Order: sequence, then structure tokens, then C-alpha cells
Amino acid sequence: MHIIHQVRCNALRLLHPTGLFIDFAMSHDDAGRYMKDNRIRHTAAVTLILLTLVMLSGCVHQQFVSKPYPRWGEESIVNRPNNDPPLIVRKMLPPDPTNAPACVLLVHGMNEHIGRYDEIARYFSQRFIVAGFDFYAHGLSNPALQQADQALTAGAEKQDVSEAYLAQTPLRNLEPMRRDLDQALRRVIALCDEQSESERPVFVVSHSLGSLVAASYLLQTRNEDDPAMRVQGIVLLGPAFAVTEPPGWRGWLANPLIKLSFHAEEHFLNPQDEPLPLLVFNQSLSLVTVPLLDGLFEVLSWPGPRSLFSPVVPGWVIDYLTDSEEEKARLRTDGWIIRRSILRYVKGIEEEIVHFRRHMENFDIPYFLIYSGHDPITPSWGSEDFAHATLKKHPDNELLPLPNLSHHQHLFSNEPLRHELLNNIEQWLDRRLLH
Repeated sequence: MHIIHQVRCNALRLLHPTGLFIDFAMSHDDAGRYMKDNRIRHTAAVTLILLTLVMLSGCVHQQFVSKPYPRWGEESIVNRPNNDPPLIVRKMLPPDPTNAPACVLLVHGMNEHIGRYDEIARYFSQRFIVAGFDFYAHGLSNPALQQADQALTAGAEKQDVSEAYLAQTPLRNLEPMRRDLDQALRRVIALCDEQSESERPVFVVSHSLGSLVAASYLLQTRNEDDPAMRVQGIVLLGPAFAVTEPPGWRGWLANPLIKLSFHAEEHFLNPQDEPLPLLVFNQSLSLVTVPLLDGLFEVLSWPGPRSLFSPVVPGWVIDYLTDSEEEKARLRTDGWIIRRSILRYVKGIEEEIVHFRRHMENFDIPYFLIYSGHDPITPSWGSEDFAHATLKKHPDNELLPLPNLSHHQHLFSNEPLRHELLNNIEQWLDRRLLH
């Protein structure tokens, strides 16, 4: 018996991950309890390690660029305050600029850059004076990306731009982007007036978050000398007038939380036409949910936590950006697109959407609205609500719903749809020029 007991204890010693000696004289029950307790500790340790590895793998994000920023047209520099990188306004002229009937300002979407719009600028510059710029924290308006471009232009090799998303840190709303749009419009107006003795009309062609920035800017109270007064129309392509609804199993997990947050934000200190019991419920829900989420997202955006909790753009997004496989391949390798978003910035966008929706019925600038019926990035209900509130505001307002499509970046669609949409936009611009 003693020999058998010794063998069992030696087995216990070998199995123990720490290699600690187990007294040979302990009883079978003691040995069993010891083995069970250490198995629990071992399992807990392994679980902790696995969770740590999962979290670390989620926060590891490396991104590089190896070619200079994709420039197009001529560059015009607008200095910014507070040591921010200068705003670079790009300009592309038609063969005979003096006969250009109007000027078109291209406005890009969230986390992308205006360098992608080369072919679109070339299309419109056949007849119009075309301009574009990078929003605050995007493209060459992002300090990290600007430095990388300077290094590559000087002959350096691959540059690490993994930290470019940190330029979003000050963004609690879209006001810095509206200021950029204002400055860009002023420069575009000056460039337009250089080419003609008369004041040409200005149009904005905007995409996604850029549409929200532009529409909220145009909705603000305007003075006579405000550059917005020169804008004679805006094209809204997949505008961010609704919050994202992830598809598939991700949606089953995320959408209830997204809808709860959005519902609470819509009702926060904003009673609506609802029965008293529902009013009390909505206000109680919002008074708890909104401050809680604001505080949580703020903490998770601080130095330290943000390196772990700033989400990387999920793979499914690219599948819904375009129906062109060639364009999807370009998107996956485009290092100038920012792949992460600080949560404070994401929450600020949600608040901006809610604020815009509360006042969108006052939007009176003529528009051409294009949206996909099954777009999960900016769902169609946002565009439909906007159209319902504003369509009759101006006779030139026009809708082009694409009910069977699910992709988001319409101007990067497969042919022939891409050319058809560009042609539709040009025809709408021409109709506006007749009025």
C-alpha cells in the first residue's frame, strides 16, 4: 500500500503545473482535494491567459503605407489655427475654365480621403471646376499621415501609420469638420471667381458622413456673407442620417444595443408627441442610458483604454462598400484609409445624427438624394425620413432610391451603374443651372 501511495503522489507531483512537492504522507482525500483545487487554479490561469491573448490580438493593429498620397489636380493651401496641418484644397479645371457653368466641391466620407476621388474629379472636370479636400483627422489633414507622405515623397520606404486614428482624439462632434468645410468653400468660391467676372453657382457632391457634415453645415443660420449662400444645391450619396445596422450574427448581438443607445439619445431631454406613460418611460430610460454611455465611451477613449477599446473596422464593411471586386481589393490595400475609430468620436456622430434629425425639416437647400435600399452602413430609413420631411421644400428636390442594392459607395460602383449615376448627377446639376 505504501508503494502504491507513493506512486500516486509522484504522479500528482508530475501533473502539478508548478512542480511543487506534495507530502507523501497526505491521505487519499487530502490528495484529491489538493488535486481538485490546483486544477481549478490551473484552469483559471489558462482562461486568464487566453482572455488576455484575445484582448491583445484585438488591440494589435498595424497599418503601413508604401506609396505617396494619391494626389490629383492643383493644390491650394489654407492655413489652420492651433498648429493643425494646413487644409489642402485640390482643384481640377476643365479644358476651358472660363466657360465652366459651375463649381463642384467633392466631400468624402468617414475615415477615407479625397485622394480616392481622382476619377470622379476627372469626370466632372470635363465641364465644371472641381475641388476637394481632406476633413480634419483624415488624409493629409491627419498629422501622422501627412508625415508619412512627406517621408515617402523624400524617398523613404514603408511607413507605419497605425497610430493615425489618434488624430480623432479631440473629436466630440463634427464641428471641426464643419469648420473645414467652411474654409474649403471659401477657397473654392475664390478659385471659381478667379475664372470668371460673374459669380458662378457652387454645388456640393457629398458622401456618407460627409453628407451629414455638409447638410448640418447648410442647416445652420446663415449671414449674407456666409459661403453657404453660394451653394445652389447638394448631392447626398448614402448620407449618414441613420446609425449603422450590422448584418448577420453581428447584428443579432450589436443592433439591440445600438438601437437602445439611439432611442435613448433621441428622447434625451426631448419630449415628443407620446402618451404620458410612454413619455415618462422614455425620459427615465434616456436619463439613465445617455449619461452612462457618454461616461463609458469617454473613459474608454482616454490614453491607455483607447489602445484596447478603439474598434478596428470589421471585415464585413468592405463587402458592403461597393459591388466592385476590383474596388474592394483597392480598399483592402489602401493604407491612407483610417481603420480604427475612437469611441468618443463614434458616440459624437450618433449625437450629431440625432441633432440633425430634430431639425432636418428646416433644410431648404435643393438636393439630389441617392441611397441603397439594403445598405447596413447608413440604412435607408434615415434617407427616407429626411425625404419625407423635406422633399416638398423645393421643386428641384429629387430622389433616386436603389431598392435592390446593398452597397454604400455609389460612385465606386461597378460599371455601367457607376457611369449612370455620374450622368444622373450631371443632369441634375444642369437642371439646377436652368433655374
